[in-house]
Amino acid sequence: MTDELNVRDSNGTKLQDGDSVALIKDLKVKGSSVTLKRGTIVKNISLTSDEEEIECNAEKVKGLVLKTCFLKKV
Repeated sequence: MTDELNVRDSNGTKLQDGDSVALIKDLKVKGSSVTLKRGTIVKNISLTSDEEEIECNAEKVKGLVLKTCFLKKV
């Protein structure tokens, strides 16, 4: 069975539920005036059904979905 997700960060490192990641680029959050700065650490991520997205709670934004191409594992 190959139904296991193969989620990888921008460097190709495998990500799992509960990992911590850092942003590699400043990101504007749609629907708010918040900008997440490069180097921001996001803890305790959750994998989604899409290999290119993760769910997380950042410092000022709850229920955020981020693309894995903007992340690196810490």
